[in-house]
Amino acid sequence: MVGTKHRTRLDAAARRETILTAAIPEFAATGYEHTRIADIARKVGVTEPVVFQNFGTKSGLFVAVLDRMSQEVVRYLAAIGDHSADVAQLLSALLAHEHQDRLHGPGGFGAMFAEAANSDEPAIRKAGRRAHSQTVQGVVQLLRRGQKEGSIRDDVDATTLGWLLLSQIHARHFRHAHSETSGVLESAFLEGLLATLRPPEHAGRASSGRTPRSLGGQTRRHPAS
Repeated sequence: MVGTKHRTRLDAAARRETILTAAIPEFAATGYEHTRIADIARKVGVTEPVVFQNFGTKSGLFVAVLDRMSQEVVRYLAAIGDHSADVAQLLSALLAHEHQDRLHGPGGFGAMFAEAANSDEPAIRKAGRRAHSQTVQGVVQLLRRGQKEGSIRDDVDATTLGWLLLSQIHARHFRHAHSETSGVLESAFLEGLLATLRPPEHAGRASSGRTPRSLGGQTRRHPAS
């Protein structure tokens, strides 16, 4: 009949995806505790019971959001790595204060990851640990690319460097959460971290003239001759 509007009926997978897509900015903007399922349902055009039918509980939906965001982070890191000729310079931009403030501020995925790590709910904490591990794997792939191109030191396993990098990001977030830190001091921390990630050949030698020991007690690997 002319003029009659027909509402498209989504299949189960499409509806679940629509709910998940709508939930991500809600949780990112207001946090887990303050996000209302009713608001997410309204954005999608469904009822609250439909959301619970797809994800079980509010925590189940948040876990799905964390999993999706960690997957997106890995894809993002891979994409920007493919278009970068210098991984060390790329990391410098990613670790810049302005960029980190956006990631860990309202609307940033870093804020969700941090909230998950401190959650009272075991399922959310577990998802937070999984998200961190997946994020590190994305960073590790980026670091391995840098090791191949020569911009990242290769005398330390990339996984060790990846966790070092993530731990420094968490430390920065901790400092900002509990005190007002100096921009000059933060810049010095960043330069120190980047210097640690770069190849040590020209990074200076110990005053005795000996090359400092490699991190983690690992020896430099040379390709077979």
